[in-house]
Amino acid sequence: MTPRAALAGLLLCLLPVAGAQARTVYECLRDNRLSLSTAPEPGSKCKPRRVNDRKAKVPNFWGDQGPVRGNLYTTRINGKAVYSTRAIRGWKEVAEPVKIRAPRDSWAHEGYGEIGKPRLDVFAEQFRQAAKKTGVEDAWLRAIAHAESDFNARALSPKGAQGVMQLMPSLARAYGVADPFQSAQSIDGAARHIRDLMRRYKGDLVLVAAAYNAGTGAVEKYGGVPPYAETEAYVEKVQALYERYRSALKKPVARKS
Repeated sequence: MTPRAALAGLLLCLLPVAGAQARTVYECLRDNRLSLSTAPEPGSKCKPRRVNDRKAKVPNFWGDQGPVRGNLYTTRINGKAVYSTRAIRGWKEVAEPVKIRAPRDSWAHEGYGEIGKPRLDVFAEQFRQAAKKTGVEDAWLRAIAHAESDFNARALSPKGAQGVMQLMPSLARAYGVADPFQSAQSIDGAARHIRDLMRRYKGDLVLVAAAYNAGTGAVEKYGGVPPYAETEAYVEKVQALYERYRSALKKPVARKS
């Protein structure tokens, strides 16, 4: 059984049996993340869905909607126990995390950098020039470089991503980057790619980070952040680093309304 089917089965096991094999669960969307709940989640856009208990064990049960991810949480609403796969403040965790690894042909990887002190001295002029040329914020470019390679211009990921900005070979070719291990070329090419992603996702930095990590195809497939453990960890890392770099550069953090 796949992790997503196991989680779906666990959620259904917690629903009360009413004699029939079809039950109702809710697909809930918030902040571009899909979850399942046994009742509409407060603050999410939810739609009911009738579920056959037996089908919960079928590997492709969730189909194009993408696998459900995360832990299982519970609370009581109007005296009734409610369960959700989304971490909601005040709800109690009742299951171990279920993580889905990215497919072998995916670009997704967590990156070599860790959340830590901003490094403003590495390739500083190259970041400034790329930011000026493309309009992509200097702090965002640095956050990506930090998360991707920890500023190692010779970095090579298991997926084949190369250089300080960890460009995949096909992406490097698309942006005319002749030598992805040359830092100025890598940063310039990545900045142009990020500019295009920001236009595509209307400035939504969560989707920009997800697409940079896993590709636009994966974001389109899942209608938001792909549920890969690598991508989810990467997006959180970049967001945290972005705040630190903006603070270090004396600028307030932009927040999408």
